[in-house]
Amino acid sequence: MLILGVRLCDLPADLTLKHEDVEPIALYPVTSSTGEVVFQQLEETIKKTGLPRAIVADQGSDVKAGIESFVQAHPTTSYLYDIKHKTAALLKSYLQHDETWKSFTQQASQMKSQVQQTALGFIAPPNQRTKARYMNLEVLVRWGQRAVVLLDQIEKKADTGERYEKIKLKLGWLNPFREPLKEWDEICQVTITAESFVRKQGLWQGCDVDLSKRFDFVISSPTAIQIREQLLAFVKNESLKANPNEQLLGSSEIIESAFGKMKRLEQDQAKSGFTGLILATAAIVSHTTEEVVTKAMETVPTKKVIEWIKDKLGQSLQSKRNIALSSNQKAEQKRDHLLSSI
Repeated sequence: MLILGVRLCDLPADLTLKHEDVEPIALYPVTSSTGEVVFQQLEETIKKTGLPRAIVADQGSDVKAGIESFVQAHPTTSYLYDIKHKTAALLKSYLQHDETWKSFTQQASQMKSQVQQTALGFIAPPNQRTKARYMNLEVLVRWGQRAVVLLDQIEKKADTGERYEKIKLKLGWLNPFREPLKEWDEICQVTITAESFVRKQGLWQGCDVDLSKRFDFVISSPTAIQIREQLLAFVKNESLKANPNEQLLGSSEIIESAFGKMKRLEQDQAKSGFTGLILATAAIVSHTTEEVVTKAMETVPTKKVIEWIKDKLGQSLQSKRNIALSSNQKAEQKRDHLLSSI
């Protein structure tokens, strides 16, 4: 559980937060997370910070239950649903049972497997996420549209070589998806417009009126129109949580960015579960200067860091693997202790 914070008075004019704009408030490694666990973590946190004006997060079952309990106990705090997760949830509700979309994604995945290690790798579709797959839908749709344009350009050529013929053969499966791609593009335009508005402008009473003016492009798809109306209703409802003349954040993408940077730092360590490197999550945010680093190293000795790791994380997966699979006779006692604790 990672909690980042920023004061309302310190919000930048463009509300797209950067790592240096936020402060690490709390980091809680847990073996399991429930609504009650999240509630207690928030209660523990406000002992240091005081009550927050608002909490922006996704709606994972544990996070949602914990924050809702916290808001019930502290009514002056508002719970705001991250706009990116909202649009992804809407896309999922419309597309997860759409057979045309399923066919498109399956064939795109098959094509990628066929061409990615060949000379035609440059036309391969982008990777598709196994998790949060609806959070980057526009990348796949954009590829489909550009691939169709390439296909049309090749078709217009009077004399095409063998390589062009191979491209036509590999992209020919896209022809039945020309119209669906236009609809999916409209849907992406709607969701991206809403996300960009809330991410940069935030939420205030009446902001849905301003958002409606951003949808100044032609929308002909019934699904895209429905999603537009649902997003306007969502933004209006969320904006009512702001006080008069108050502007609140509506995006928690900064925390997703911090997790992404952490994963890049971990590299292969991510396969070994949490290690002491998890503390870097707190170090990659806020404004870091030579003075800040010096003060941190003087304030927190290595001994304290090691104690925190032992207390909060225990033995790492890699450490347990080394003990369990060691051929060293001296490790036998440690191995017996490890296996008896399972």
